Amino acid sequence: MKILTTRFGVLTVEESDVLHFPAGMLGLEHCRKWVLLADAQNEALGWLQCTTRPEIALAVVSPRRFVPDYQVRVARSELAGLELADPKSAQVLAVLARNEQSITLNLRAPLVINLQTRVGRQVVTSSDQPIQHELTSQRSAWKKSA
Repeated sequence: MKILTTRFGVLTVEESDVLHFPAGMLGLEHCRKWVLLADAQNEALGWLQCTTRPEIALAVVSPRRFVPDYQVRVARSELAGLELADPKSAQVLAVLARNEQSITLNLRAPLVINLQTRVGRQVVTSSDQPIQHELTSQRSAWKKSA
């Protein structure tokens, strides 16, 4: 299938590459189909591109790459729709944001994805995680692509 994007132009993706977020995401409830794209300039960075809204692409990373002891603590019922055989097998991504001072990770509301079923969900952790975890030491590496 072909999808139009404002950041990447026209992309051809397989239907099997589409990730389904049945409930959407916080603030993006109507965006339910996404594709995960690698960043050509930075191997740590990915882009979650909405297939139905060309202007919406979220920069995402594995939070454990920057916060090695990061854990997602949520009620099992939050993950029920993902049909995970083992919760540890889920792909966890954090959305990046940029402010005047730095780039931040949203550790409070990560994206949890079952890569086998291609179903994802944004969850709100029950632990006291920051919404804006600063990546000050990595700033120069991110300037190139973000």
